[in-house]
Amino acid sequence: MTNPLAVGLDFGTSGARCCVIEAGSSSPTVLFSSRHAFFAPRAQTPQHWSDALAELLFAIPLPLRARLQHAAICATSGTVLFADRDLQPVGPALPYFDNRAESIAQRLRQQLPPPAQVDALARFAWLWQELERHALAGRAAHAMHQADWIAAQLLRRAPATDWHNALKSGADVAAGEWPAAVTGLPFAGLLPPIVAPGADLAAIDPAAARHFGLPATLRIHAGTTDANAAFLATGACRPGQAVTSLGSTLSLKLLSTCRVAAPAFGVYSHRWGDLWLASGASNAGGAVLRALFSDAMIAALSARIDPETDSSLDLYPLPGRGERFPINDPEMAPRLAPRLADDAAYLHGLLQGLARIEAAGYSRLVELGATPPTEILSAGGGARNPVYARLRARAAGLPVRQAACTEASYGAACLALHASVECAG
Repeated sequence: MTNPLAVGLDFGTSGARCCVIEAGSSSPTVLFSSRHAFFAPRAQTPQHWSDALAELLFAIPLPLRARLQHAAICATSGTVLFADRDLQPVGPALPYFDNRAESIAQRLRQQLPPPAQVDALARFAWLWQELERHALAGRAAHAMHQADWIAAQLLRRAPATDWHNALKSGADVAAGEWPAAVTGLPFAGLLPPIVAPGADLAAIDPAAARHFGLPATLRIHAGTTDANAAFLATGACRPGQAVTSLGSTLSLKLLSTCRVAAPAFGVYSHRWGDLWLASGASNAGGAVLRALFSDAMIAALSARIDPETDSSLDLYPLPGRGERFPINDPEMAPRLAPRLADDAAYLHGLLQGLARIEAAGYSRLVELGATPPTEILSAGGGARNPVYARLRARAAGLPVRQAACTEASYGAACLALHASVECAG
């Protein structure tokens, strides 16, 4: 008997990815992967998502397509749209980075006190106002997150949404339902039911199966957000395991037995089976380093740094004014001086500053009630720098290692295969 195969589909900002995995005795094996780049990443439309979905699925070799048994989709958190009864978009999709709904979000934060998250809910409200203004609200039948709409292209009906996507739409994820403050909104009747990430939604629609050359028995599972799928991909599953994404900014995630939330610091927690995934993000990060040095220079200069010694510099590498986590100070100015003549010594100070910010971030999460971290897995471009890793380990007093995988499409495939965030990956 052959092992089950699952496909994970990740729709991010710059492109979409596909990953096919096979269940194994220890960990899944990747059998195929592909990528579709978006030509204009910040001008995506549902049609772009539909085109990417088709390209990714048709790229899977036919022998693998015929064996697929499970599928799950992850997409950007907070990207929303309305659709009609035929699942056609009504009005535009509003992406997670669009801030036109911020004034609505401020009002909703007064109506839904913490730990409720309202950024995506505010985008729904803004879109609804636009639909009413253009006399289109009567056409809307479904309020959908990006992952929901893409899954609907396979199911040919509107699916339930998952805890993770529903969180920023004001859902009470502990209870798995929409709270009264949300159900009182004019579009509340269009919101989907809420299920656990990985939950079995239904078999693929027969017409969609024929169109994409997929088995009629393929089960579509509730998905997650792209960031959470990337966390799943690392295999972290125990309280105290943490993942730091070392990209343009520092993003920290920590599995905790307790839920923590602190809006002032941008801290919130996703429901993670019986655990909670506490999250916080600093504005500091690799963007500052990239503005000063090329990747090749960072690698060469890092080789001249002794990570067992401390820099005399006290730097806080912000790209501009303002910080939210682990310090909440919208007027905080970057600390980038003094600029030493020795580039290696200056980079030492910058990396040490970032390491201290990361350590302070995990301390802040613990201060708020999260489970203390026991180890840190690293993701992103900065994870490949061993000198930086050692500086981080010394600052946090914890073991630091590079995650074997952080591809969101792989995490989504694992979610589909295991049907639970508790053991996926």
